[in-house]
Amino acid sequence: MRGDCRQLTGYRAFLIVVLLLCAVAGQGATPVLDWQVLLADPDPEELTNLASQYEHAIGYRRDYGRARQLYCAAARLGYLPAQLRLAWMYANGLGAPRDTDLAATWLQVAAANGDLQARKYLAFVGEPDAKRKPRCTYESRFDAYAIATIPGWDGAAGVNTDTPERSQIASWVRTLAPDYGLDPNLILAIIQTESNFNPRARSPKNAQGLMQLLPETAARFGIKNTADPVQNLHGGMAYMRWLLSFFQGDLRLSLAGYNAGERAVEQYLGVPPYRETQNYIRKVIRAYGRDTHPTVEPVVEPSRMVRTLQKKQ
Repeated sequence: MRGDCRQLTGYRAFLIVVLLLCAVAGQGATPVLDWQVLLADPDPEELTNLASQYEHAIGYRRDYGRARQLYCAAARLGYLPAQLRLAWMYANGLGAPRDTDLAATWLQVAAANGDLQARKYLAFVGEPDAKRKPRCTYESRFDAYAIATIPGWDGAAGVNTDTPERSQIASWVRTLAPDYGLDPNLILAIIQTESNFNPRARSPKNAQGLMQLLPETAARFGIKNTADPVQNLHGGMAYMRWLLSFFQGDLRLSLAGYNAGERAVEQYLGVPPYRETQNYIRKVIRAYGRDTHPTVEPVVEPSRMVRTLQKKQ
């Protein structure tokens, strides 16, 4: 069948395009990855989301080359959506000449990673040339260039502030955070993780604004309008300072409290076993670039749980 497909390159590309429309929107297989080994590396989901922004000109000028590079980094970590997007880009000639053979190669990689749909598509398009391998399949380490050269990427905070809107938010943060005894880079990392710098963000749980304040949290810290970005920043910073004081400077516990509530942290005597909370802590710390925060001035009686844990140690 492979020989027939090679004589029908255009038809082959057409099949890939049609089939990947479904694959990209509906794939649900889980990549075969050892996440513990990858904790120190960039998050493939974050890389893929950023690549999509470059591909579709969402918040950035369209840059297919940058998108393909970021997809490549995520695909090397075994992330199926990135592998399928690469197949799509090669099949359609986005950012490079159309290459149906490399598109089929990425389908093969996705199939080897356990994606059943990719296996079905290979039955239609044929096997790729075994002698041609995308660099992502054989490079052994993450290409830091993919992140380091992104315009506006703040290496100190690990956040992107390249648009006027983001720059304004960053300016507010750097002005306000010291008043709360907080490192501005930590707040920027939280904002990126919580709302991606969208002042109008609203979660399914009704968390609102840049720092995703729940109405009850906003009321607790005297914030009347969570849609106002400066008020939202004041509320989020006040809460983060309170948490760092409550958990005696333990950044991981404080971030867990910000995501799941301080009572959940006390209930589980540490970071709750919620996947969302654990991923949240990992993303914020990665963007912040450190796992500790300078001591803040006490504003609340410390949690008894922390004192208990310290005595056990």
